[in-house]
Amino acid sequence: MVTGNPQSSLSGMERDRVYRASEVLLRARRATSPIQNLPEDLRPHNLEEAYALQDMIGMALSPIGGWKIGAPSPDATPLFGPMPLWGGYIPSGQSVSRDLRRLRGVEAEIAFHLGRDLPPRPQPYTREEVAAAIAGAHPAIELLESAFVDPDNADRLSMIGDLQMNGGFAYGPALANWQSVNLANESVTVQINNEVRFQGTASNTAGTDLVRLVVWLANEGAGRTGGLRAGDWITTGSWSGKAWTPPGASVRVRFSTFGEVAVTFE
Repeated sequence: MVTGNPQSSLSGMERDRVYRASEVLLRARRATSPIQNLPEDLRPHNLEEAYALQDMIGMALSPIGGWKIGAPSPDATPLFGPMPLWGGYIPSGQSVSRDLRRLRGVEAEIAFHLGRDLPPRPQPYTREEVAAAIAGAHPAIELLESAFVDPDNADRLSMIGDLQMNGGFAYGPALANWQSVNLANESVTVQINNEVRFQGTASNTAGTDLVRLVVWLANEGAGRTGGLRAGDWITTGSWSGKAWTPPGASVRVRFSTFGEVAVTFE
């Protein structure tokens, strides 16, 4: 679960407002009864409040199985959020339950699986320490859901607060010797019902240094995460943008080096 204290600097009134916003979003997700937007008086005013909203929702849907992190450019400060197991974590080839599914969104990602704890500590973790804690690197599909009818048209901070659209996670087999891969040459294809919906090379907006994101999460993110743990999954941003699928759709993501991951929606 989320063990940091992201609401510690919020006032009592701010915490109350964020808590009421979390109740609205949780109700919409649980009932698959989306809303257009949060009432204006409940919307986050800044990123701190959006993160507090994320963590309240994450705690309500805990346990947390990992974290999603990405960035709009290779040099930008990352955005991150919890991925509750409530959304469903499944290996490649399995079906995604129709329960809690409305949007059936997908993104092609590369995900890391931690093999060692990285608890909070005064001195920052080095890149070498973080890389050594990674047990495997996998092709992945982030499953997207939202409390909003159209998350792209919702207030941006509210969308961030709504778990940044996380609704589950699927993973393929680990790639051996993943650290030797030149991600500048890595390409990806997304097929939905055997139709190619995306093809691209080095198409992650965060760039090709994905370990940077995990180092940042282990250090700057520790105040919210309470530290990273063995067994955590960390997704590192979309290579394909969002794609929405119809009921019963089959989805296959194929990376040129990292391999394949596939799911079918019931």
